[in-house]
Amino acid sequence: MMTQTISLHEPPKTGNLYLKAALGAVPLPLVSARKSQIPDRAIELNGLKVDADNLAAYCHATGLRFGDSLPLTYPFVLTFPLVMQLVVARDFPFVAVGAVHAENVIERTREISISEPLDFKAHVENLREHPKGLLVDAISEINVGRELVWRQVTTFLHQQKTSLSGGPKPEAKPDEVPPPPLRTLKVGQAQIHRYAAASGDRNPIHMSALSAKAFGFPRSIAHGMWSAATILGVIEGRVPARTTYSVKFGKPILLPSTVNVYADQVQGGWDLALKNPKKGYPHLTATLR
Repeated sequence: MMTQTISLHEPPKTGNLYLKAALGAVPLPLVSARKSQIPDRAIELNGLKVDADNLAAYCHATGLRFGDSLPLTYPFVLTFPLVMQLVVARDFPFVAVGAVHAENVIERTREISISEPLDFKAHVENLREHPKGLLVDAISEINVGRELVWRQVTTFLHQQKTSLSGGPKPEAKPDEVPPPPLRTLKVGQAQIHRYAAASGDRNPIHMSALSAKAFGFPRSIAHGMWSAATILGVIEGRVPARTTYSVKFGKPILLPSTVNVYADQVQGGWDLALKNPKKGYPHLTATLR
């Protein structure tokens, strides 16, 4: 079997993709059941130039510095429409709307200049069961010419019953008062709307309390990649050009919230965390090496 490669001339519009995702969530009697395997396809888009206005809007929403080189997490928003196009397909194993971003790993080989033309390739692999549902990995790669400059593995969780469901639940850790933070961070709906506009990620769980409740959240939640970007502002200027940034997302940040920010310098890089100020549980834990 050959991989089906879809070549695009411009990034897909995320508004159309969300419409497709919403329609994909509606069961249609004429459509065969969703496949149990990931379709063997990839998407590529070559020669994309970064839109400086979009980069500025992204930096404004995340608090990162706007300059000549791209923040470590910014290429996520460039690859996002390509990944979305893959996961909203009718033959994808699960519905994209309401899926949760569980983990993210970015490997960057060097700084990327705003003026460089970028070549993208994305595919999805490694469908597996988890006690809370199904996990998949979306792989995105960015090349400048023949040089791989940025690679990302984005792990999505679709909450549903699997053969691993219903086992003994791990013992809940008791709440503990967290240590004093490096700083605190306030986040509200207006800021998350700015991030949604800049990133194109308008998943209903982020946009309003009403739409988030439809997916089982008490209020709307901040994007995982908003928090992964924003926390890098604490160590801005000290992120190495060649680096691996591994993030695990914990309990979502309900809007509005104040969270505790932690950044510890360790051998070879940084350990980062965002925690609930009262109960101490993590919203995000990350390593930069």
